[in-house]
Amino acid sequence: MEPKLHPLASHDLPSFITAPGQTDTLLGITAAFLVLIVISLGVLYLNLHSLPERMSHRTSQAQAGLVAVLGLLALFTHNQIFWVMALLLAFIRLPDFETPLQSISDSLRRLIPAPEQPPSAAQAGTALPEATPTAAVIPVAPTDEQREG
Repeated sequence: MEPKLHPLASHDLPSFITAPGQTDTLLGITAAFLVLIVISLGVLYLNLHSLPERMSHRTSQAQAGLVAVLGLLALFTHNQIFWVMALLLAFIRLPDFETPLQSISDSLRRLIPAPEQPPSAAQAGTALPEATPTAAVIPVAPTDEQREG
């Protein structure tokens, strides 16, 4: 038994109009499409947002860390200047200052002789001599402020 249409209603209704009590398939399709679009845009946004960090993996560890921090700041604060700075920093190769400085430090460490350790009292078998002052103590006259105070 088909429901009767109202005499004033149009008799050529579109196919997406459903009868009362029936499942609205267009609503289901639209909801699924909307969820798919939102998830796709989120994945695209996060991939674009992580672009500077992925580019900086070929640079030094310190530079990659700085780019990652700038990317996180841009993500959480929504200040896109941080993302632009991270992208520019990922494109620029910073000079390596650590390797030459480490080489200089290692060379200097090899050139400087190790300080001699005095033998301990237990090794020598006798007590260490008491320290004697190397400079004479010169008395100093009090200043005017000390005399008045």
